Amino acid sequence: MRARRWVRRSLFLLGAVAVLAAARAWYLEPQIVPVTVFRVTRGPVEETVTNSKAGTVRSRRRATLSPEIGGRVVELAVREGARVRRGDLLMRLSPDEYDANATLQSRAVDVARAAERELCEAAQLATREADRIQQLVTSELASRQRLDQAMSARDTAVAGCEAARARARQANAALRVAAVQQAKTIIRAPFDGVVAEVSAEVGEWITPAPPGVPIPPVIDLIDLDQIYVSAPLDEVDSGKVRTGLPVRVTLDARPGTALSGRLVRVAPYVQDAQEQNRTVDVEVEIDDRAVARTLLPGTSADVEVILQVRPDVLRVPSYALMQGDRVLVVSGDTLVARQVRPGLRNWDFVEVTSGLSADDRIVVSLDRPEVVAGARVRVEAEVAR
Repeated sequence: MRARRWVRRSLFLLGAVAVLAAARAWYLEPQIVPVTVFRVTRGPVEETVTNSKAGTVRSRRRATLSPEIGGRVVELAVREGARVRRGDLLMRLSPDEYDANATLQSRAVDVARAAERELCEAAQLATREADRIQQLVTSELASRQRLDQAMSARDTAVAGCEAARARARQANAALRVAAVQQAKTIIRAPFDGVVAEVSAEVGEWITPAPPGVPIPPVIDLIDLDQIYVSAPLDEVDSGKVRTGLPVRVTLDARPGTALSGRLVRVAPYVQDAQEQNRTVDVEVEIDDRAVARTLLPGTSADVEVILQVRPDVLRVPSYALMQGDRVLVVSGDTLVARQVRPGLRNWDFVEVTSGLSADDRIVVSLDRPEVVAGARVRVEAEVAR
C-alpha cells in the first residue's frame, strides 16, 4: 500500500511540474503580434495649407432688393428659384397714388406753359410799343414821360415773361419727380441671376426701412456666374500663400468630390476679432465655371491650397510617422525602429528623403501597446498605396 501511495504522489508531483513548466514556457515565449503594413513606394507628395474654419460658397453679386417707397403689392412676377435677366420685372406696387400725382403735375405743366405764352406775348407787345414810342419821341411827336411809361411797362412785361418761364421749368421738374416716384413702384432685376428668396405676397403693404432700422428685403437675387469660395487661413500660413496657387475645394454637400480652383485673393490684413484665432481671408474661384454655377451660395466648403508638389518621391502615410521622425519597419518577423528624414508633408503622405528604401514594409497599425521595436510580428494586412 505504501508503494502505491508513493507512486501516486510521484505522478501527481510530476504532472504539476509539467503543468508549471508549460505555463512558464507559454507566458515567457514572445507573442507574435499581427500588424498592418504599408509598402514604401514612390508617388507625389504635396505641401498644403488648409482653412482653419469652414469656408463659405458666395457670389460676388448678390442684391437684397426692397422698394424705396411704401405701397401695396399688386404683382409678383417671380418666385424663388426663378432665373431672370437684367431689366425683368420682379415686383410691382400699386401705382394709383403716383399716377394721380403724375397727372396732376402734367396739368400743372400745361397751366404753366399757357401762362408763359400769355405773359411772353404781352412782353413782346410791350417791347414793340416801347420801340414805337421811342421813334415818336425822336420825331418830337410824343413826350418823354410817355416813353418812360412805355419802357417801364415793357420791363414789367419782360420780367413777367421770365417768371412764367421759371414757373414752367419748375412744373417740368415737378413732373419729372412725379415720374421718378412713379417708377419706384416697379422693381426690376439689376443683373442676370436667380431669385433666392421672396418674402412678400400680393396684397401685402410694403414699408421701406427707416434710417437705422433694418427691415428684411423682399427679394434676394444672386448672380450664379460670380460664384467663389471664401475661407479663413490661420495667420501663421499667411506668408506661404499667394494669388495664382492651385487649390482643391471640397464640400460637405458633395462628399468624395474635389473641385480644382485658383487662389484669386489674399486679404491684405489679419482678422483679429476677439475670442477667435487670428485668420487671413482668401478667395478661390472654381476652374470649371459650369460646375461653379451649380453650387449653392451659403454652402460650407473647405479649401486646400497647394504650395508645392514633388511628383515622384518615396513616401509613407503621415500617420505612420512616430514622434522623433521614426517608423517601425518589418525586418523578417521582427519590428525595427528606423530614423527617417522627412521632406514635404500633408495630411495623407510624408516625403522620406533618407532612412527608407522602396518596398520597405512599415507598420501603420500603431494603436496597440504591444506594437514596439523588437516585437515579433505577423503581417496580417497591407494597406493600399
